[in-house]
Amino acid sequence: MAKDSEHYKLKERKQKQLYHELLAQLPPCARDYLRDKDLTTQVSTRISYAYDLLTFFRYIKNVNPIYKETEINRFDYEDLKRFHPEDISEYQHYLEFSTLKLDGENHENGKRSIARKMAPLRGMFEYHLKHDNIEKNPMILVQMPRIKKDKNIIRMNAYEVQDILDAIEKGNGQMSERQRKHCERTRQRDLAILTLMLGTGIRVSECVGLDVTDVDFKVNSLTIVRKGGGQDIIYFGEEVHTVLEEYIQGERKRTHIADGNEKALFISSKGNRISVDAIERLVKKYGRIAVPNKKITPHKLRSTYGTALYRETGDIRLVADVLGHENVNTTIDYYAAIEDEHKRKAADAVSLRKETPGSASGK
Repeated sequence: MAKDSEHYKLKERKQKQLYHELLAQLPPCARDYLRDKDLTTQVSTRISYAYDLLTFFRYIKNVNPIYKETEINRFDYEDLKRFHPEDISEYQHYLEFSTLKLDGENHENGKRSIARKMAPLRGMFEYHLKHDNIEKNPMILVQMPRIKKDKNIIRMNAYEVQDILDAIEKGNGQMSERQRKHCERTRQRDLAILTLMLGTGIRVSECVGLDVTDVDFKVNSLTIVRKGGGQDIIYFGEEVHTVLEEYIQGERKRTHIADGNEKALFISSKGNRISVDAIERLVKKYGRIAVPNKKITPHKLRSTYGTALYRETGDIRLVADVLGHENVNTTIDYYAAIEDEHKRKAADAVSLRKETPGSASGK
């Protein structure tokens, strides 16, 4: 079940294999830094760090004539000591926009993406300064992008939620006959996926990883694997119960399931476990039909659920717990806009000069 399923075991094996392949491409200074993170981060995080560090060393190799003939995995600590703040600043500008196809594609990143990509580079220099492998940290003199907190988070209101679910059940007049028939073949599955995500706030990766045995209709619960790899149990209501049961007993039973995918809850049209990309596509498809003025993604479904739950309960810790946020501050930051709504209600709640019999205003 859940974390012990073949899906997660295979996913973990693939991630570990990819991580070790990336480590082999990196120089020892980067490998030492990443291995120091082994016990405190998920392998998926270290993979992301490894890709970002590879991008940096590829950039240095290609723009600095000194390193033209140096293999990336041959950079040493003496090379690390030679880097200046100017090198780091120029790399940051490269990340912002560049047509140099060092890794096969152009670079064009916003401030938030640049800050994320610079984080492992900053961490690597801090690590080696702390361990006396370098005498100075060139990152100290490099100004990082300023990131403003975005309070304008896109969510759907109750009418839009109804519209997107209706679009799955009833289709749209703009659809071709071929599109209508395809939607009809996957109607129960698509309705079950969106109703589940809107009714529980689970992440798309958590949805993809579900097996049939992870659903307990007796107590209306799901056993899921969270983003960090931990197992959790969440509960759903009768609306989710109904559409899930109809899908499992109906469309899923009629679907040809490929070997090795028999346990998967949601099946693709090819008979495999549905992928993250496939769910993202179907959410966007129905979003364009029902809510054309908003860009609807799986994460927006999660935001919509979190917003509705907070408005109903006013309990930010409950929202954090149900959404699987490890730090409640993440939830507070994310739902700051709703906090503002609550604060605005206080504006006229207290009257400072109440009218009393005999007062000037009461005459």
